[in-house]
Amino acid sequence: MGKRYDALVKDLDLAKLNTLEEAAALVKKCATAKFDETVELHVRLGVDPKQADQQVRGTVGLPHGLGKSKKVAVVVRGDKQKEAQDAGADIVGAADLIDQISKGFTDFDVLVATPDMMKDLSKLGKVLGPKGLMPNPKSGTVTMNVPQTVKELKAGRVEYKVDDYGIIHVPVGKASFSADKIAGNARTVLEAVVKAKPAASKGVYLLSITLSSSMGPGHKVDHNAKY
Repeated sequence: MGKRYDALVKDLDLAKLNTLEEAAALVKKCATAKFDETVELHVRLGVDPKQADQQVRGTVGLPHGLGKSKKVAVVVRGDKQKEAQDAGADIVGAADLIDQISKGFTDFDVLVATPDMMKDLSKLGKVLGPKGLMPNPKSGTVTMNVPQTVKELKAGRVEYKVDDYGIIHVPVGKASFSADKIAGNARTVLEAVVKAKPAASKGVYLLSITLSSSMGPGHKVDHNAKY
């Protein structure tokens, strides 16, 4: 991992199960890169992601935000364009925006669309799919309530989704945040993940929880605590 990493972990017990607050403090201590590192929560679940009835996916608003406002694009027609703009959307359009995207334009963090626009947007799977930008009802980005969705996304709403290995990876803030804010955001995500436990999931649900920064080591969190 290099000398910098070795120096960071030299006096740390990386096997210890910490409270969220303890782990957040350790993350801050180890975030020594020259930029404001992103703090991520990694949760390994006791589910089989290959089974449709054991998928874990949803969205949750972080009480302390992400430290950086997302650039939100909206594909919508008529009066809803002004609603999207008034709510704070960065890019708003209809067929014109779809045409831009078809030519490779993806200068945004999240794309929101109304259901009636999905027929045309679905044709852009090769552009949007690999970047994880295709609007989806499960992530709350295909909706008629465009203003509320835009406001929530700008305020720090994040999506969580179990990957092929049964792990959820979610950003929960920046290293410049206080430990309390990092822990508060992480706890909010964990509470949402616990509530989203599939009925088909048997046995232990939370197998491991780790908190880390972009360039720092992972710090284990007590997965046996109540969330």
